[in-house]
Amino acid sequence: MISALGLVGGALVVLPSVPAGANSAELVVDYSCTGGPTSVASHGPVSLTTRVSVPTTLTVGQPLNVQWALGYKGDAARFGSPDYFAAGGKATVTGNVQLSGVWNGILQPSGSVEQAELGKDEILKLPESISDSAHTNRAGKLRVTPQQLFVDFTPPKGEDVVNDDDFARVKYAGAWEDLNDQPRNNNDYHYDIHRTVDKGAKAELTFTGTGIEYVAQRDYRAGRVLFYIDGQPATPASVDASKNTNGTPSNDANKGGQTLWRFHGLKYGKHLVQVVNDEQDKWAQLDAFRVITDELVEAPQEHRATCTLVSAPVSVDVTISSGSTPTPTNSEGPVGTPTCTPVSYPATPTCTPGSPTPTCTPTPTRTCTPTTPPPTCTSTPYPTGCPSPTITPTCRVVTPTPTPTGTPPVTPTPTPTCVVSPSPTTSTTPTPTQGGTSTTTSTATPKPTLTVTATVTPTRPTPTAPQVVITPSGGAQTGEAPEGSPSGPGLIGAGAAMVLGSAWGGVALKRRRAAHARGGQD
Repeated sequence: MISALGLVGGALVVLPSVPAGANSAELVVDYSCTGGPTSVASHGPVSLTTRVSVPTTLTVGQPLNVQWALGYKGDAARFGSPDYFAAGGKATVTGNVQLSGVWNGILQPSGSVEQAELGKDEILKLPESISDSAHTNRAGKLRVTPQQLFVDFTPPKGEDVVNDDDFARVKYAGAWEDLNDQPRNNNDYHYDIHRTVDKGAKAELTFTGTGIEYVAQRDYRAGRVLFYIDGQPATPASVDASKNTNGTPSNDANKGGQTLWRFHGLKYGKHLVQVVNDEQDKWAQLDAFRVITDELVEAPQEHRATCTLVSAPVSVDVTISSGSTPTPTNSEGPVGTPTCTPVSYPATPTCTPGSPTPTCTPTPTRTCTPTTPPPTCTSTPYPTGCPSPTITPTCRVVTPTPTPTGTPPVTPTPTPTCVVSPSPTTSTTPTPTQGGTSTTTSTATPKPTLTVTATVTPTRPTPTAPQVVITPSGGAQTGEAPEGSPSGPGLIGAGAAMVLGSAWGGVALKRRRAAHARGGQD
């Protein structure tokens, strides 16, 4: 159903009634076609009316398909056969469509139709439609402009036999006898033949093809005839029908249907062949000509007709969209059901050394891994109804045994080290309720007691008295040296200390005795 008709630049534009996924426009465009004297439009302009269909909206990847419906316009002239041809010829129509915009190029819709046996100027059948398509690989605007049409004719490969009685094609000059109803055993084409005994009498044929052959009788009463191609002596230039192919005289009489001479390899086109009797009172005969056409790779240009627009050029704009589906964005983040995974509580204690008890402060940490939709994650440090755990660190001071050296004993200063026992874990399970909200239920495991162990590192104050530390072996003092005796310098130092101690003790004893004596005298 047509909803809109418009005349644009002299061309009728037809638009579809309802927009669809593959909208299209139709241009009704008229052409006038002309050609040369051997073209399919040799007798004057031929008028065509066409309907060009072009899609107006496409998606990248869809083909741009242009179709051309063809037809003769009114009762005007038609395309005609350039000559006589056997069945199998082909009429081809090729369009020319200019593309501009998102890319530039040319489409060439084409179509052909095979012809039956053709006489000269016999009307050619045209293809009902022609089409071509292009692959779309980018989005944008494209303008489609129909331009010229070309009509070509390709002759069939093969041969066309022209009988001696085809007076429309074969022309005679001089005295020729037309002999019909010849005996069948003579084997003449169509059982007839033309004959002359006058020197200079000739027969000629204008043909279109690539070669020509001469068919006549071999007979001992015949003579020599001459051949001309396009006005020039051919090769071979003559043949004597009274002789065999090897040049020996023939005893045959009325042996018809013989190909006595041939000329191949002509350029395809229109040519003239002439046969001339070269001997007086000798038979010169013509049974038929055989026209040869070799296979042609391309349609001959001499048969082409060029069709131009009667009106000004018209165009159709095509919109090619990318066809990609946009990915929706959500500024509020992902949506879905949240999954909350509590981390051990406390995660990392902070210990502050003190005297005598260090202070340990736990740092609670909780993480939530959201999925879609965005969660509302409310973290409750401790479940409702459960007492908050109290972290009471227990510190144990360890007094190390000093290693015997030659230095006085030191007073240790404790440095606490906090040992944190595993902490309780809290699991949060969101329970959906009607209306899209959720209730979070938490379960807590009581925390164990935090134990703190203090390690004492000795310092080196001024000694108050010399000491020798004896490490007991077993349960009593035996004076044994500990396993792994000290080194030599250590023993020397110990001995020196004992000597000094004894001397110091003797001096002190003498002083006490002297003091005691003075006190007695007083």
